Amino acid sequence: MGFTSKQLVLIFGMLITGTINTVSKKLQLDCTAFGYYNHSANYTRTEHAFNKPWFQTLLMFLGESLCLFGFFVVRYRKRRQLENDGLRRQLLVDPTRPGIADTPLFNWYFLLPASCDLLGTTLAGIGLLFVDASIWQMMRGSLIIFAGILSIIFLKRKLYVYHWFGMLCTVVGLALVGTKSVFSGHSLSHTGAQSAIGIGLVLAGAFTTACQMIVEEVFLKRRGFHPLQAVGMEGVFGSLMMICIALPAVHFIPGNDLNGSYENVLDALYQLVDSPLLLVNCILYILSIALFNYFGLSITRYLSAVHRTLIDALRTTLVWCISLLLYYSTSGRFGELFDVSWGLIQIDGFACLIIGTLIYNKVMDVSFIPCCAEPDSVGEPEFNSEFTETSQEQPDEQRTSQL
Repeated sequence: MGFTSKQLVLIFGMLITGTINTVSKKLQLDCTAFGYYNHSANYTRTEHAFNKPWFQTLLMFLGESLCLFGFFVVRYRKRRQLENDGLRRQLLVDPTRPGIADTPLFNWYFLLPASCDLLGTTLAGIGLLFVDASIWQMMRGSLIIFAGILSIIFLKRKLYVYHWFGMLCTVVGLALVGTKSVFSGHSLSHTGAQSAIGIGLVLAGAFTTACQMIVEEVFLKRRGFHPLQAVGMEGVFGSLMMICIALPAVHFIPGNDLNGSYENVLDALYQLVDSPLLLVNCILYILSIALFNYFGLSITRYLSAVHRTLIDALRTTLVWCISLLLYYSTSGRFGELFDVSWGLIQIDGFACLIIGTLIYNKVMDVSFIPCCAEPDSVGEPEFNSEFTETSQEQPDEQRTSQL
């Protein structure tokens, strides 16, 4: 069956914005610019790299906040529809549950998942300092492992043999990709030990994101919040926490950044003003976050979560290809080098990650393996790894966010 023009726009929109999301985030870290006045250099402005993962988390939340504009449009249209139909309730079958037209915008339930989002995004962002963009994107595939295990513990979900088989393939893929990153020895910006630390941080970020998925399942999905409202309000809560608490804290905590800060916020602002390239990448990152969430929700609504799984695999491939293209077109200033000795191992690892994800989401049928045959009585909803950064939706119930 062919796709309509609207579906093609959604598919390419999600693919392009998702790729821009990861690539622009890495490009920010590779940019250099003159920052704030350096006390150790006679109070002059020195040029240095934009190593600001906490500031990038603020940019991510600002992008999520833009989803509220989409929610306002949806709610306005729904109210107009109800007015035209002369209805006062959107859902007559459950009058105790408010519809989108009269759902309060503010709710403290958004605070907890926003806190998880803050921690998970920051951990993954710090990890991106030490690994290539393609490795970072592939290691995010560990999300289905953490989410699957946590869903058993907290949501009492049952995973079948094919779920575990998919998770096993994912573990093998992660091991191969991680091995390439640590032992390749061809990175000009970080050592093998730093790569191992980066991978550990990315995995920790994926675990925190999986916790966020469970929190959203418990506190948000069952209360009928529209996905765009959930993403947008988490962005608002997250932005407030970053501006009022996190960024001031990391600015004054002692560290190795400019003037002895753990992360100098003034330095980040000065660098943004100094470098148009850095500023453009930050703007692209913010916009891609908002649009990626919108396209992701629309894909699941008008197509299926299966399509989202396939698009996400293509996204990782495209991130890798663009990173290679940037490296060879900018003489190694941006992007990543293809290591001839270890590149095939990364390809094999990536293939295992894709196969594991496809098996987990029942896109690839492994029922020909006796132990992996799905039971006939499968009425229990399965836990889908795309609930967030990752990002899926059941109509008017679930939300989506970045990875």
